Amino acid sequence: MQTAARLAIACAALLLGLPAWADAAAEAAFAKSKNCLACHAIEKKVVGPAFKAVADKYRNDPAALERLALKVRQGGNGAWGVVYMPANAQVSPEESKRLVAWVLGLK
Repeated sequence: MQTAARLAIACAALLLGLPAWADAAAEAAFAKSKNCLACHAIEKKVVGPAFKAVADKYRNDPAALERLALKVRQGGNGAWGVVYMPANAQVSPEESKRLVAWVLGLK
């Protein structure tokens, strides 16, 4: 991962009160509690792309955290094909950043 992207993710984790080494199982459980795992999986495509594929695609994009956190809340399509990702208004801005920081940190 590019240094700027790593720094952005680490800063987001600190701002959100997460340790940089946040427990992967706890973060996966948090994603499940927000219904992310209804359409995504870590390793394979379900309805939406695998989280690891998302991390790979945006690994060198320092603006990805903010852009993807907004997409989690507002929904959208086009980046991964024609399937629309619904808006997730029940996810707060802080929670969406936490989710995206975890996804972007996957290897």
